[in-house]
Amino acid sequence: MESRERVPAAGAGGGTSSRGGGAEPKPRRTAVDLAALPGFLAASALVAWLGSQATISNVTGWYATADKAPWSPPNWLFGPVWTVLYTAMAVAAWLVWRSRSPNRRTALTVYGVQLGLNLAWTPVFFGLYPVWGSAALWLALGIIIALALAVAATVLLFGPIRRTAGLLMLPYLSWIVFAASLNLWAAVNN
Repeated sequence: MESRERVPAAGAGGGTSSRGGGAEPKPRRTAVDLAALPGFLAASALVAWLGSQATISNVTGWYATADKAPWSPPNWLFGPVWTVLYTAMAVAAWLVWRSRSPNRRTALTVYGVQLGLNLAWTPVFFGLYPVWGSAALWLALGIIIALALAVAATVLLFGPIRRTAGLLMLPYLSWIVFAASLNLWAAVNN
């Protein structure tokens, strides 16, 4: 007969459990984990695609003749950089989602907030400038500052849950701070 150690269960009754307290949730199946990754990638791709809709017509419009920061990279570089960043963000969120951390819900909520701010910035910066002028660029600056803070919070929340997830978000944070400097230059000089 198999011997099992009886351990006091978590909770108020002080009863016993043969599962070591029963507080550990069952780990997700690998198939479910793998099936969720495309969902995280699709969410990032959707945000990227929606943002590109505001960018496409304006990159060759007002932005082509705008006064840009001397450190502004060539337009062709933005697409590849964002592709890498959105992919890294999705993988980071997926890694946190897979964890059994009690803090994952908060971390993923903050991740969702930063994704929403990311989505809001592009149409405000590129799409509203022809209508609102420099006021749109100042509003976009406020959004990207909030975005940088939300991404920093995401890094701080992801890191303790999955170190790799926090590290995957760092290039994105760096890029957002860089983009904020470009936004500030554009707001001051246009």
